[in-house]
Amino acid sequence: MFSSRGAVQCRKPMRSTKGFSLIELLIVIAVILVIAGLALPHLLQSRIAANESAAAQDIRIINSALITYTTAYPSVGYANSLITLGGDCTSAMPSSSSACLIDNVLASGTKSGYSFTLTGGSSTPNQNYTAIAAPQSNYTGVHYFCSFEDATIRFTTTAITTCDATIPAIQ
Repeated sequence: MFSSRGAVQCRKPMRSTKGFSLIELLIVIAVILVIAGLALPHLLQSRIAANESAAAQDIRIINSALITYTTAYPSVGYANSLITLGGDCTSAMPSSSSACLIDNVLASGTKSGYSFTLTGGSSTPNQNYTAIAAPQSNYTGVHYFCSFEDATIRFTTTAITTCDATIPAIQ
């Protein structure tokens, strides 16, 4: 192309406007990270609340299973372990050593971020039990739950090894 002066004009190629520049992408990623950073603590709190609710419900299930167990096997009394309350009853009938009253996940002693223990007395028939749910870490829960023969669910924020009436009950 010639101009009016006779010199050759060069055309500059036009910049393509398709897509995003690197700076635009970095800004979008930064905004997403800020939003995620604000939402993460609330997500963790929600998960802790859900785990604690599930743990309290599992202690309630253990209490119900123990009452059913001692009614079904009065000569044995309360069960001494979670495994005794669980079991696989697809191939055999329930028994005092495999009562099939709780699911196998709970009978294993670990469920929803909590560790469950069940201890009983040494007399026959067994007149005592203590069921305890302890969080596996601070990210899975902050409350400990327990119950004993009165079947009241109790909780505390400190680690417990035994359960008695000095631990406050859930209202």
